[in-house]
Amino acid sequence: MTFKKVGLISFLLIVVLVFAGFAVVNSWKQTPYGTLHTNAAVLLKLIEFRKTDLFADNYTPKQIRETSASSRWLLQKKLTPIDQIRDTTFPGPTGPVPIRIYIPSQQPDLPVIIYYHGGGWVMGDLDSHDNICRSLAKKTSGIVVAVDYRLAPEHPFPAAVDDAYAALLWVSQNAASFSGDSNRIIVAGDSAGGNLAAVIALVTRDRSGPRISAQVLIYPATNPSDLSTKSYQQFADGFFLTKRYIEHFRSMYLPHPQDWQNVHVSPLLADNLENLPPALILTAEFDPLRDEGQAYTTKLKNSGVPSTHIRYQGMIHGFIGMDRLFDESEWAIRDIAVYLQDF
Repeated sequence: MTFKKVGLISFLLIVVLVFAGFAVVNSWKQTPYGTLHTNAAVLLKLIEFRKTDLFADNYTPKQIRETSASSRWLLQKKLTPIDQIRDTTFPGPTGPVPIRIYIPSQQPDLPVIIYYHGGGWVMGDLDSHDNICRSLAKKTSGIVVAVDYRLAPEHPFPAAVDDAYAALLWVSQNAASFSGDSNRIIVAGDSAGGNLAAVIALVTRDRSGPRISAQVLIYPATNPSDLSTKSYQQFADGFFLTKRYIEHFRSMYLPHPQDWQNVHVSPLLADNLENLPPALILTAEFDPLRDEGQAYTTKLKNSGVPSTHIRYQGMIHGFIGMDRLFDESEWAIRDIAVYLQDF
C-alpha cells in the first residue's frame, strides 16, 4: 500500500471519528423536554462520568464548599478588569459582615446593586461570584456591593436574611462614601441569593425601610416549601442542580420544617406582593427552579408590580456564572444592564 493511500485512509478515518463524535454529542443534547445547549450537555456528561457529588460520603460543610470551589477554573474565564475594588466589612447583626465593592468609574452618584450570591445558603463567598459582579459593574456602569452573608448549617435561617437586610441599611446610609446614589439601590442575586433579594424587597417594604428601585432575581428559589412543580419533576436528576441537592440545602438552611412556609423563606406564598419594586426575573429552561421563578413573575404582575421574565433556552441552573462555557452568561448580564437603564 502506498503512502498516498495510507494518508487517504487516515484522513477518512479522522473524518468518520469526527462525525461520530458530533453524533454522540448531539445525542447527549436531546432530552424528553427539549434540546440542551451543546456545552451544557457535555458538562452534564462530565459530571456523570466523574460521579461528582457535593454530598458524597457525608461531606462536612467545609468539604462541600471545597468541592464546589474546585470546579471554578473549568467554568469561569479570565476576570473583567474594574476601575476600583474594595474589600471591607460593615457591622452586621452579630459581628462584621465582609463585603466587596466594585466601582466601575470615578463618576459620582452611581446606582448601587447589592448582590447576594447563590449556593443553596450553604456555599459561595466573595470569590465564587466575583466574575458575575465584575461583569455586572462593567456592563451596568453601576457600583456592585457583594455581600458575604453567614452560611448554613453553622448559621441557619434567619441569619442570611438578617445579614442581607443589614447590608441594605448600611448601603443606604453609606452609599455616598463610595460614590453611590442612595436613591438608586437595586437588590439582585442568583438562586439562594435571588431568594434573599426577593425576601429583602418584602422585608424593607413591611418595615418601611430603605427604598429599592428594582429587584433582579436570577433563577431564584421562591418557594422552597414545594419541590413538586413540573420543572422539579422533569429535572430532578441529571441537570446539574438536582432535587436531592436542594433537599440537602433546605435541611441545612431550614432545619425546622415549620419555617418552610415563612414568607421570608418562600416569598411566593406571601398574601400581599403589592408595592414591591419592579422585577426582572431570569430563568433557565433545564432548571428545577424554573417554574417557581416564572410563577413569582406572574404573581407579581397580578399584584400590580411591573415584572419582566426572560427564560434562557437550553440553559441549566448556574449558567450565568459559567462564562467560560456559555455566551448566554454575557447575554444575561447584558439583558440586566438594558433593563436597569430605566432605574
